[in-house]
Amino acid sequence: MTKFNSQRAAKRLLPLLLGASLLLAGCGEQGKPASPLEIAGDTACALDGMILKDFPGPKAQIHYDQGTPEFFCDTREMFSILLRPEQKKRILAIYTQDMGKADWNHPESQWIDAKSAFYVIGSPRRGSMGPTVPSFALEADARKFAEQYGGKVLPFAKVTADMVDLSGGTSLDHKM
Repeated sequence: MTKFNSQRAAKRLLPLLLGASLLLAGCGEQGKPASPLEIAGDTACALDGMILKDFPGPKAQIHYDQGTPEFFCDTREMFSILLRPEQKKRILAIYTQDMGKADWNHPESQWIDAKSAFYVIGSPRRGSMGPTVPSFALEADARKFAEQYGGKVLPFAKVTADMVDLSGGTSLDHKM
């Protein structure tokens, strides 16, 4: 191979090598999934400022590639953010509470990966925003809840925007 051909080959490989090194650099700490955070006494909902500890039912948190995690006082709010077509932030992790283990009226800890959870859609059981979408680590726990309170059990991927619509919110909830 002549010196000219070697230089030409090196020029062709250089962009590929740079691209590969950038991809590898992106796999460092920044892309590492975050652990769930515990709710403090002043932890507020990212959407409406409500203090999470003041309300019953499952809570949620979303960890982004940049910035601080956002907390939600209701799983409906979590889904409303995730299912928005304009949502463009890179998400590292999503957590919700396992209501098979957490106390409904004062849920603490019991964080699970929201994407692997099972949800009960259509139950009248109330959270901070009225009827909520409880989350469970085990499908059997979700089915037991649905038998007791009503609703349909779905995995994360089957929950749609129309199932968790926030329009009206508390303005239509006359029992709060």
